[in-house]
Amino acid sequence: MNQTTKLRALLRQPGMVTAPGAYDGLTAMLVAQAGFPAVYMTGAGTSVAQGYPDFGLLTGSEMVANGARMARAVDVPVICDADTGYGNELNVIRTVQDYERAGVAGIHIEDQVSPKRCGHLDDKEIVPLEDWIAKIRAAAAARRDPDFLLIARTDSRAVMGFEESIRRANAALDAGADMAFVEAPQTMDELTAVPKLVKGPCLLNVVWGGKTPDIDMRAAEALGFKLAIVPALLLMASITACDQALARFKATQRYPEQGALTVRDAFNRVGAAEWGVFRTQFRDDDVKKAAE
Repeated sequence: MNQTTKLRALLRQPGMVTAPGAYDGLTAMLVAQAGFPAVYMTGAGTSVAQGYPDFGLLTGSEMVANGARMARAVDVPVICDADTGYGNELNVIRTVQDYERAGVAGIHIEDQVSPKRCGHLDDKEIVPLEDWIAKIRAAAAARRDPDFLLIARTDSRAVMGFEESIRRANAALDAGADMAFVEAPQTMDELTAVPKLVKGPCLLNVVWGGKTPDIDMRAAEALGFKLAIVPALLLMASITACDQALARFKATQRYPEQGALTVRDAFNRVGAAEWGVFRTQFRDDDVKKAAE
């Protein structure tokens, strides 16, 4: 079963799929090893990992390349941030084709102007509805694999209000999107209303300290959300852990041995045992013995 079909099967099951955010091959592997059924390639994390804020500064090719590395690293579906599609309908078609070739299971495309900005920052701008719907139609038509998941993200709540965000979500579903992503509802009443008013499966973006009220994943599932992404979970944990490790090392000038992974431990988390077999597997027996 390929990853697109696997993701569709997960979404057909009862309940909600939770996909923590990852930003490289290592963090994708950690998510999968923790037992989560899917990985979300966070655009913010991908940007921050390259040394940029989430202001739409990475190109489509850079984002696709990161998605490909993550899809190669894990055997669970990877869902990717495709920002605005990186241009007009022509660029959206190429974006869908490139992400499909990269082996990811689905993407989301939003209605912000380009360059976009994090959905939980102020001063966002959106494109006219007809321009975004044309992109969604183009994305749906560009798919070679009918199971490739197309998620339509609207940032219109912050710009034109909650009712407009629901209108846009439903228009995108009518245009061929498989799932709606209403970004940053601002109250519990709005959060509760999204799955009731949107006429299709809904994604919830869980951003601690963002515009949306904090909610337990079990409560989000009970509201009717089908997919939850947690983009910044590992990114923020990594920054905090790195700051702490560097501060300890700077203060003590000694490697912090207690609780630290060994080099062998770290390599084993990314498949050292499996790769090690290949060192001698394809050699003649006498050469194998000499190597051992």
